[in-house]
Amino acid sequence: MGFQLRYPWPDLDPDDVAVPALAIRLDVTENKVEAAEHAHRKGQLVFALGGGVMCRVPNGLWMVPPHCGVWLPGGTRHTNIATANARIFFVFVEPGAADLPDRCCTLSISPLLRELIVALSDRMQHDVGDASLVAQLLLNELPRMPVQQLHLPISGEPRLRRIAADLADDPSDRSTMAEWADRVAMSESSLARLVLSETGLTFGRWRQQLHLIVALRELSAGASVQQVSTALGYESVTAFITMFKKALGKPPAKYLSDRVQGGRSAFAG
Repeated sequence: MGFQLRYPWPDLDPDDVAVPALAIRLDVTENKVEAAEHAHRKGQLVFALGGGVMCRVPNGLWMVPPHCGVWLPGGTRHTNIATANARIFFVFVEPGAADLPDRCCTLSISPLLRELIVALSDRMQHDVGDASLVAQLLLNELPRMPVQQLHLPISGEPRLRRIAADLADDPSDRSTMAEWADRVAMSESSLARLVLSETGLTFGRWRQQLHLIVALRELSAGASVQQVSTALGYESVTAFITMFKKALGKPPAKYLSDRVQGGRSAFAG
């Protein structure tokens, strides 16, 4: 999984641009390999206007569904994985330019902030100096965004990293916790304690969180609820929809349509 991108400026290094904030629109043309791990001095907001993006950091996976963003503080090593139809914006923020979290988090993006991100990326392609007012408005709005719980905590513990990698490769794997424990040469009770101490979640809740991340990625790419339910190993579509609604408050179709409608209304007219 991954993507190839076309930047407005082929050799751009955001850390070399002396402005409080800049925004870049990225056109996803293919979906081949995961981008190499890297970091920026500036903080970075990864925002998906369409499609889905996952950000992988050393201690977790962060999902960027449509009309949400993931905030990565400056210096955070990460890679980005996008669906082939994604429309992505990267917003780079100079350290200290706004009161933003010092940890990775998923943010809801208001219609006003969406407009400002798009406007800033458009203006920067023509005149960086002309973008200063839009950048300041963006920096005033960004710290107001509410945090969403759309990430999978992954510790540095090698056995948990192995389980997480195996589940990401085959999310339909319905092995019991006892079976997973056997694979990593642990007792079931020891694995249960390890997952809880390292992630703050029970094993079942941890696996469910991965399912939510995969489901949002695939639904954002255009897969049907039936296809996603099957890919995740659910016995029925109803069981999948029930899980999704309990976790995110709405069934899949409603959750995504509300976000898409919100994005359209932001750009109406």
